[in-house]
Amino acid sequence: MNIALINASPKKKESASKTLLCDLKSTFSGEHTFKDFSFHTPNITKVEIKDLCNYSVWVFAFPLYVDAIPSHLLSRLCEMERLGINNKNIHVYAIVNCGFFEGKQNCNALAILKNWCDKVGLVWGTGIGFGGGGALEYMNGVPLGKGPKGTLAKAYTGLKNVILSQTSKEDIYTSIGFPRFLYKVGAESGWKQMIKA
Repeated sequence: MNIALINASPKKKESASKTLLCDLKSTFSGEHTFKDFSFHTPNITKVEIKDLCNYSVWVFAFPLYVDAIPSHLLSRLCEMERLGINNKNIHVYAIVNCGFFEGKQNCNALAILKNWCDKVGLVWGTGIGFGGGGALEYMNGVPLGKGPKGTLAKAYTGLKNVILSQTSKEDIYTSIGFPRFLYKVGAESGWKQMIKA
């Protein structure tokens, strides 16, 4: 199976979206072909779209922006709609992360991407709404399935099965694997350090 991993974070380095895609990739065996695509800017070319159409599965990963998708990603999606996507057998999946603890906060962003798929004629598979994404940058080296990433591993098992069968299912919502109040304390501590700096 050919799978396109689309990092749609505006950050070019050290993004939670990149971490989420790397963790997802680690759950697959070597028989699958992956290619990383970077959607960091608002523009896309016909050549890029043609390249993407060589992949039967697209997995988007991006952060939540004001309960929706980032503006540069919206621009790309509109441009893809305008230029046209020739392959209508593509299955689309997504992982949206947010700074809120509750993964359900990502439901509108997933709905936007699903509606775009309906409009351009692609097949929507499912999405993961992941809460507590702000903590991922501090977890380099923590393997998927261990400690705070335990809940993410469970969600990925469901996502992987849907991708491999190229089917659709209800969106999955989960949060970082530690208590909400500890996440809040950590976030507030980080903000105070940034303000002092």
